[in-house]
Amino acid sequence: MNGSADTPHWDAVVVGAGFAGSLVAQRLGARGWRVLVLEAGRTAPGAAETAAAHRAAGGGPPTAPYPHSPDAPSPDVTDLTGLPEGGFTATGYLRQYGPLPYASGYLRANGGTGLLWTGLAPRMHPEDFRTGDLGHGRNWPIGYHDLEPHYREAERELGVAADAEEQRRAVGLPIPDGYAYPMRAIPASYLDRQLARALDGRTVRDPAAPDPARLAVTATPHARNGLPTRPGADHGPPCAGSASCVPVCPSGAKYTPLRTQARWAPTVELRTEAVVGRVLADPVTGRATGVEYLADGAAHRVTAELVVLAAHAIENARLLLLSGLANRSDQVGRNLMDHPVLLTWGLLPGPVGPYRGPGSTSGLEAFRFGGARRRRAPFRIEIGNWGWSWVGGGPEAETAALLAAGVRGKELRERLGDRLGRQFSFQFELEQTADPTNRVTLDRERRDPLGLPVPAIHYDLDGYVREGMASARAVSDQIFTLLGAEDHTAYPGGGWPGRLEHRGRVHGYRGAGHAGGTHLMGDAPGTSVVDHWQRSWDHPNLYAVGCGSMPSLGTSNPSLTMAALALRSAERMHRDLLELRRPATLGSPSSPSPSSSSSES
Repeated sequence: MNGSADTPHWDAVVVGAGFAGSLVAQRLGARGWRVLVLEAGRTAPGAAETAAAHRAAGGGPPTAPYPHSPDAPSPDVTDLTGLPEGGFTATGYLRQYGPLPYASGYLRANGGTGLLWTGLAPRMHPEDFRTGDLGHGRNWPIGYHDLEPHYREAERELGVAADAEEQRRAVGLPIPDGYAYPMRAIPASYLDRQLARALDGRTVRDPAAPDPARLAVTATPHARNGLPTRPGADHGPPCAGSASCVPVCPSGAKYTPLRTQARWAPTVELRTEAVVGRVLADPVTGRATGVEYLADGAAHRVTAELVVLAAHAIENARLLLLSGLANRSDQVGRNLMDHPVLLTWGLLPGPVGPYRGPGSTSGLEAFRFGGARRRRAPFRIEIGNWGWSWVGGGPEAETAALLAAGVRGKELRERLGDRLGRQFSFQFELEQTADPTNRVTLDRERRDPLGLPVPAIHYDLDGYVREGMASARAVSDQIFTLLGAEDHTAYPGGGWPGRLEHRGRVHGYRGAGHAGGTHLMGDAPGTSVVDHWQRSWDHPNLYAVGCGSMPSLGTSNPSLTMAALALRSAERMHRDLLELRRPATLGSPSSPSPSSSSSES
């Protein structure tokens, strides 16, 4: 465990050292506040060591190369197994009650799932903040323009690579004139360029839309180092195209929360393998007073002026439920969302060079917005650079199949080269709206190694998402025809835990790892858990930050939005603390004061 137990009272205690927690701690520490960060998981080794361990182990699920604490298990996608007759079984940390599987895992370690994310960092579309007005889900209490300055701040912090003009033109984002992302856009892959030649300017019909959609292959914003747009902007080594972004970027070009932690002030202290089991609150005033946590086989208690939960959408909800707090609205744990990912895959007529570079560098944006989202879930199409790896038919599977057929030597090399070189896939990330029946509860009959009830998941996909899948498959069929591609898409029962039938067609989905909605923000305490600052309605100094606060996810990967929200909330936390007390030493953000020393109670 890092740090010492020598401070009885803190200005803020932050639970979780992932994206949101690391950013909040950095901003508060830079202003001189004393911040204690409690992380349930262990500290991971460096990127190069993690990559070497992953190679030595021969691969494995995304969480495999990271150290796991027995007291803080991490759920993984391998906990789910599809049944030949349909349905699924679930083992591991999350108890699942269906009827469909919540198909995403997350990592409990210092840096959280931000260690193994894809690095894609698009903004949400303005429409995504008002899905309730469009007939589905809930509106945000703030809009795109309220968050836009914090998007720019988050893009600077993460070192996002993108082209602002392209994002305005292709996505319709109102980005201020003159703004430049910190990095120039990541170059298009060879596959991207081949698809752009075949698809740009062509149209396809979405069954839910009255007019055809015009296709344009568009670069995706990435939180990974490319060429800086300003002299002197240095975020580290550039992307080397290692094609192992999940689970680890061996060169350190991809942003992780550890980059932010490296800039923490001396007033910020991290304690790992510290599992928080309860948030403490005064029964009279309702104010949060601190937390109780378990570490090194002993119970500890710390007090603070502010308590910030930043442990992941599922873990934040679990901790609030364990503590019996912030649930006047009965919305804690409800509205669990993800991006169900429909995959389609095939073989192109000629080689396209898969299995190089980041998992996706470009996409098709035309289905993210517009009138059709009143009738079906919108979706964003990622162009997959890693062949059939996510669908289970990557190089290892192809090699095993040919070997089983008796193919050897030169013929084996030629057939592998031909087939692997023509593989491609599309990943349709569909919006899932806030539905209170999709929820996290506590399983009182099953406990973790520390004796705490584990999270139980109740999850399904409604007709809105299923209609989105139907449209996505129709669009995919037309794009395959335009490309002259062989369609190999199939969802056998045994290989797809997330499998369903809609409109006479079988669909299969994976989880995107984008949990949200479990402590959602709103404009009234009777219908939401936190306000637009991510501050509890019921406890004025308790914050729950992260994707769990988001009333909608839209179709974009949510990490950038989570970061922007965290930075916005950190401003409010600073003002809260100023109202309560002065920092230990008021100095410039670059020269924060050292923490005081006394003994922990």
